[in-house]
Amino acid sequence: MKVNFKKQNKLKEFSKDKSKVGLKTSQKRSIIIEYFLHEDKHFSVEELYNEIKKIRSGISYSTVYRTLKLLTSCGLADECNFDDGISKFEPVHKAHHHDHLICKNCGKIIEFKNSKIEKLQQDVAKKYKFSIKFHRLALYGLCIDCKKKQRGN
Repeated sequence: MKVNFKKQNKLKEFSKDKSKVGLKTSQKRSIIIEYFLHEDKHFSVEELYNEIKKIRSGISYSTVYRTLKLLTSCGLADECNFDDGISKFEPVHKAHHHDHLICKNCGKIIEFKNSKIEKLQQDVAKKYKFSIKFHRLALYGLCIDCKKKQRGN
């Protein structure tokens, strides 16, 4: 599994931060973190656990859960709670903000960036003298595949 330079630096940063607060670096935790950063997509705990099981046996569901929570508390993962009630985790991208399109049928998540939407949000905040610390935009509907299936029936 190849991890790019930026993600490798995040992993090194994480290892240093863990040492400062007395957390142990384990091989199992490293496998989970490397896979999570390498795949660079949204995972529920169960989805990541199922992927990890394919490449390495002996890693428990609770280890995956705790590792994702740890990454979130260290600022390397973002926990997103969409409409289905299942937490999804994604690597934090400090370099770029993005929003989400979420299929109500299959659960597919599509990331997108739109400068006009971002500008409009800033304009609304300015109008109401509101200081935005962060925001998350999720648009719900049907993806192209589900729309095609729906038309076919």
